[in-house]
Amino acid sequence: MSSRSIQRTELPPGALLAAYRERGAFTDGYVTTLDRPIALAAYVDAFYTTPLFKLERLILAAFAKRPSTDLQARQLATGQLDTFAAWRVEARQADQILLADLSGRTRSWLMVAPADGGGTQLYFGSAVVPLADPATGQRRMGLAFRALLGFHTLYSRALLFSARRKLTP
Repeated sequence: MSSRSIQRTELPPGALLAAYRERGAFTDGYVTTLDRPIALAAYVDAFYTTPLFKLERLILAAFAKRPSTDLQARQLATGQLDTFAAWRVEARQADQILLADLSGRTRSWLMVAPADGGGTQLYFGSAVVPLADPATGQRRMGLAFRALLGFHTLYSRALLFSARRKLTP
């Protein structure tokens, strides 16, 4: 399995994240395919309990005072919790979940879909909502967004790769 197993993709029809793209937010999407059925709950649990994401959780606990546990990740995955670390569930369907960070500026989206020939496509994407410039009222992304976009792309691919690895027997 290589990082090439993670591909950039357009958002599929019905993606909860698409509403943000339509409103002018930055959105991205990545996909990978596993050769077996994977339920959304298993994917969400795997995603938020990978060693890579645990590092992000550690940083959020230390700097944002938003600790979280693997148990809470599992409860999020099964619908028993609607908040997790620095996120809250904005929308949930049987095949996808959309989380908003507590500032309301970013979204994280996970989705499962049947793959051609069997198996499951795992989708992961993000949205960043532009800020309104106080002087002009124009909505724009800002310097920090542009500076971090390359890192965001690599990190998104790495997160999906880590979840894929965890779900691969």
